[in-house]
Amino acid sequence: MQREDVLGEALKLLEIRGIASTTLEMVAERLDYPLEDLQRFWPDREALLYDVLRYLSQQVDAWRRQLMHNDELTTEQKLLARYGALTECVSNHRYPGCLFIAACTFYPDPAHPIHQLADQQKQAAHDFSHELLTQLEVDDPAMVAKQMELILEGCLSRMLVNRSQTDVDTAQRLAEDVLRFAQCRQGGALT
Repeated sequence: MQREDVLGEALKLLEIRGIASTTLEMVAERLDYPLEDLQRFWPDREALLYDVLRYLSQQVDAWRRQLMHNDELTTEQKLLARYGALTECVSNHRYPGCLFIAACTFYPDPAHPIHQLADQQKQAAHDFSHELLTQLEVDDPAMVAKQMELILEGCLSRMLVNRSQTDVDTAQRLAEDVLRFAQCRQGGALT
């Protein structure tokens, strides 16, 4: 069995069951793979969780890079593309972004490697927004990036519980409003 197969299936299971209730035994059962063999590579649940989150981080980073280099999308479309991706996730009953939020909650110690990995992903999301907002030359791109990330994190937090497309739609509309407001302020319409 390939490492990516194990991580991919573990990721699906974590999205369904959550960080708190997913066990190594559940992953082994889902894969129809001996638990002892799985434990040779991941001695405990925490080791597997760390690798799954790192695997997910790599996927998200690759998606962001592709998005940044997509010349068919406007900068505004790139900023809001995460909501389209979340809509696709909800329609497939998948909630990967929520895992980073849950990881910070489940491992609250900022020095814990899982918390740090989740924080790095949150920082990368902020940096992505900041870079695009800087390209748009909005007034105070750092503050607008923080606002947009707060909206996204709020959406992901609600999705942990509700798993609702309505929350994604609401968050997207709010992010669009924040972006429009920032562009109006930059154009001098609000001075």
